[in-house]
Amino acid sequence: MQQYLDLVQNIFDNGSWQNNRTGIRTCSLPGAMMRFDLQQGFPAVTTKKLAFKSAVGEMLGFLRGYRSAQDFRALGCKVWDQNANENTQWLNNPYRLGQDDLGPVYGVQWRDWPAYKLIDAQTAQGPEQIRSALAQGYRQIGVVDDAASPALPGASGAPGKVLLYKAIDQLRQCLDTLMQDPGSRRILFHGWNWAQLDEMALPPCHLLYQFLVNQEKNEISLVLYIRSNDLGLGTPFNLTEGAALLHLVARLSGYTPRWFTYFIGDAHIYENHVPMLQQQLQRAPFAAPRLVLSERIPSFAQTRRYEPEWLEKAEPADFSLEGYQHHPAITAPMAV
Repeated sequence: MQQYLDLVQNIFDNGSWQNNRTGIRTCSLPGAMMRFDLQQGFPAVTTKKLAFKSAVGEMLGFLRGYRSAQDFRALGCKVWDQNANENTQWLNNPYRLGQDDLGPVYGVQWRDWPAYKLIDAQTAQGPEQIRSALAQGYRQIGVVDDAASPALPGASGAPGKVLLYKAIDQLRQCLDTLMQDPGSRRILFHGWNWAQLDEMALPPCHLLYQFLVNQEKNEISLVLYIRSNDLGLGTPFNLTEGAALLHLVARLSGYTPRWFTYFIGDAHIYENHVPMLQQQLQRAPFAAPRLVLSERIPSFAQTRRYEPEWLEKAEPADFSLEGYQHHPAITAPMAV
């Protein structure tokens, strides 16, 4: 994890102090990256103890499309408790459904992205467009009469627009494409849904994931883009989750996990995390551990059976680190 320490030092050396929504200043650096060869080990931070099971629990909660802090707690992850129940802005949000609710965060977008089509049935192409949408799994949920709703954005004044809807499982589509068209450069999912940002306790930070296959070597890699990353607490979690996700997808699709590339838009250190990170900079990192997946999770390479339901069936106990050496734990408060 020397790359992680180098990035921390780079932010201290070249970052600038910024104000932000939390009220706690950050030393921020625009544009950063790390790249890990997963054949050389798992990118677990070793200069302090990693909350591995909590990070894996969060990742699995995303895969299940959870939107309640209670559900994340059941998987051993408590990091959403404050955002759900102590964030004043969220507590006053009319979209909040009550105790522990988070809104349609991360996994809801990954597994249940709300997609709509508004088709003018009066045009020559309208009926064919409707038939095509229905064949893709959309269902008609209403008819929009623009004449009766002149304030509707994009309204043309012509009645008879058909509104269709379906929920898109982005992650399942990625896995299906890996099986059917592994050479595609479009195997990606993301969580930045502009239409629902105001309904979330926290807009997504890690927002774009792209899988890339090397068919010649039978390897699969992952590129992750994070718009805003807290180096003290967020980065160790996100590295764990992204690398664990790649291992799981590789197991289910029959590939060997290889490169995990990690891009950050705003890489920052919170002012109250400075002592924790300075202490880590004084510690020598240990060798990277190895991630072990339970034999309970089927390997497509061995069974030749495609079992995508394991995206939801995997449990925290199915993930473990072998040979994980670390320095003592260090704690720091999370900025909400």
